[in-house]
Amino acid sequence: MLIAFSVAPSGDGSADGSVHDAVAAAVTVVRDSGLPHRTTSMFTEVEGEWDEVMDVVKRATEAVMPFGSRVSLVLKADIRPGYTGELDAKIDRLEAAIRDSDSA
Repeated sequence: MLIAFSVAPSGDGSADGSVHDAVAAAVTVVRDSGLPHRTTSMFTEVEGEWDEVMDVVKRATEAVMPFGSRVSLVLKADIRPGYTGELDAKIDRLEAAIRDSDSA
């Protein structure tokens, strides 16, 4: 399965509203997991089996908790049994479709 998630604290009282330290703590959990992943400016994507992916999300959320009085978690999942390597394969298929439509 693929998941895309975003986790951030609120109620931390930061003057500029920045949450980069908290996000860094969450992303470190993801990177240390050893699962295939990609972080963008808004979400982190992780690929793996249900239990291992959800464990990473839980631990990343827990890593953010010390940074605020509450935590917001947004999660989207693509559950497709029997498929692996989709973190990159989905993008490859998209790029191929764009190339094909450009040459038509």
